[in-house]
Amino acid sequence: MANEYIIEKIKNETKKHNKDNISRTNAYFYFYLVHSDIKWSFLASMVSRNAGWNMCDLEGEHFPKIFPESVRTRLFLTYERANWTIFEDAYPQLMIYHYSIKYNKPLFHLLDYFHVSKFMVKEWWHYYHSNDRNRLLLALIINEQNVIQRPVIEHPYFKSKVFHTPLFRMQDILHINAVVFPTLTGRLYGDSVVKFQKVTERIALGKRLSFILFHPELYPQFLKFAVNTKHTGSRYDYEKYIDNVRKPDTPALRKTYPVIAHHWHDSEDWFQQNKMKEKWYDPAHIKHDINISKWFLQKQEKVKYFAKVLYILKHVCK
Repeated sequence: MANEYIIEKIKNETKKHNKDNISRTNAYFYFYLVHSDIKWSFLASMVSRNAGWNMCDLEGEHFPKIFPESVRTRLFLTYERANWTIFEDAYPQLMIYHYSIKYNKPLFHLLDYFHVSKFMVKEWWHYYHSNDRNRLLLALIINEQNVIQRPVIEHPYFKSKVFHTPLFRMQDILHINAVVFPTLTGRLYGDSVVKFQKVTERIALGKRLSFILFHPELYPQFLKFAVNTKHTGSRYDYEKYIDNVRKPDTPALRKTYPVIAHHWHDSEDWFQQNKMKEKWYDPAHIKHDINISKWFLQKQEKVKYFAKVLYILKHVCK
């Protein structure tokens, strides 16, 4: 099959699936069901679910009582831009691997047509010959966090309008923002997101999350949840499995947000700009109990309480 056909097909498929958080999450997961050796794809789908839940929290029952619409919109656009940027970079890589397997010949020279980092070109060739799944998982974690660093995290707009706002600082200081991996039994596993602006911290988080997700005793539970639970963006996706949660307090994503049009502005190869850090290859360091069910639900209750108090104070002071 001609390379031109494959390139055009991948471009079309990437555009189709990079529409919103729901389509991205599903694309990552469906790819994993076909190519379960690419562990990062399952990790990406579960983290993408969390991004959707975070987006919908902003228009749920509680955050609108605390922060104005302009602030919530900017934070949504930050999640959306980071989500879109990672998919725009990663999905062509996954599809080129798919066609390499389908046609039984490596097609990684085509990665250059999608502005993929030289770092990942080297890693895909290595994986094709070594089948080292864990090395590829780590490489993809390192790559994607570097991919969003300059165009999103360090972008002047997001830096001043989002990362220096009270909402973002409150989430960071109080560890409100967490990545959770749910189960059909209602138990939640995961880790909190802190120092989000630092690439090394996000890579460390990615490694911890991958350790949790592929833990031999837990992985079957997470996979079962993903297979049996449609992603809507509402936290009720998993709260419905928790005994004391009876109704959703966050909306579904496609009933809340429009499709956002994006354009690729930065095609610089981060690997040519930044030096690799040895610590990025260190094993995951787990700091606490990975079962965060009680901790996370307590944090959620604190947010609800804070929202109610602030809402009352706003009306009393009018």
